[in-house]
Amino acid sequence: MKAVLVGVGQAGGKLTTALSEFDAEMGFGAVRDALAVNSAVADLDPLPLDTVLVGQSRVNGHGVGGDNELGAEVMDEDAVEVLDALAPKVTADVEAVFVVAGLGGGTGSGGAPVLVRELAAVYDVPIYALGVLPGRDEGAMYQVNAGRSLKTLVREADATILLDNDAWRSAGESVEGGYAAINESMARRVGLLLAAGEATQGVGESVVDTSEVINTLRAGGMAAVGYGSAPAAEEAGENVNTVISTVRSAVMTGLSLPNATEADAGLVAIAGDPERISRKGAEKARKWLQEETGSMQVRGGDFPLDSDRLAAVVLLAGVERSRRVEAFLERARQAVRDEEGTRPDPAEAFQTDELDDLM
Repeated sequence: MKAVLVGVGQAGGKLTTALSEFDAEMGFGAVRDALAVNSAVADLDPLPLDTVLVGQSRVNGHGVGGDNELGAEVMDEDAVEVLDALAPKVTADVEAVFVVAGLGGGTGSGGAPVLVRELAAVYDVPIYALGVLPGRDEGAMYQVNAGRSLKTLVREADATILLDNDAWRSAGESVEGGYAAINESMARRVGLLLAAGEATQGVGESVVDTSEVINTLRAGGMAAVGYGSAPAAEEAGENVNTVISTVRSAVMTGLSLPNATEADAGLVAIAGDPERISRKGAEKARKWLQEETGSMQVRGGDFPLDSDRLAAVVLLAGVERSRRVEAFLERARQAVRDEEGTRPDPAEAFQTDELDDLM
């Protein structure tokens, strides 16, 4: 999938950089171009990307201080500048635009939904969001911001791929080191998904292409990406269990949104030397994924790569019914209740006014 990335806010800019660098390092060419947008000069300066500063007349380059309503306002006011910077990057061969943002801060959580809305009004290609959920230790404001931002993003974007910070931060890591490791993990998952069928090495029996990724994400709502890898034997017949185990690993321990296994649609790409990929293993893995997710719409195919390992990239779409999403949304709702001093109502659902739309 030929894509243009737009990182919004500090976390969005860093994750966009990681994705661009992974794609360049692997030589895939799926990331056609990238742009970073922020209201804080200090967050834009270190990035090796083209940048746009928004909200200069309101916050003078100092950021919005975690206020995502202000983040939405400054993006709305300066959206034309962002669109002008993007126009030469979104060429005729681009197949999708990804807006990348941390959903807890101010500029990312506020600005990303506004930018997705503006892009959807201008371009015919799918506009996807890639959102990072804050950890439970990042404070009530971040939970409320993310709850409101996510609710709005899901409405505006064609699909929203989520990364759960809590699941990927290792104990004992520094904050900066932890985020760098998370970005690297997510860059591998999304980078391989974008590259599937785009820059393959060798000829596969049934290669995953862009249309299959887009058709899987057509389920809309929230999505998750998983990854698993293992050494491969030289003969395909010896890799039946290897293929199955890597797919299971990608789903059970490698999802960007853990435990999000109830899905409306799925896609599994087996990456590696086509001579080592077991057809029997791939078909068994696809059937297992159907049973695990409860979806009959599970696509599958190869991602030919020159490697002595086999890897599985799994995309699950329509995962908003999962336990992990509901746990996060309840955390966000509780943060709102704590702010307002109201008592919880067990009957509240995602559409509750306690998590109002950002826009």
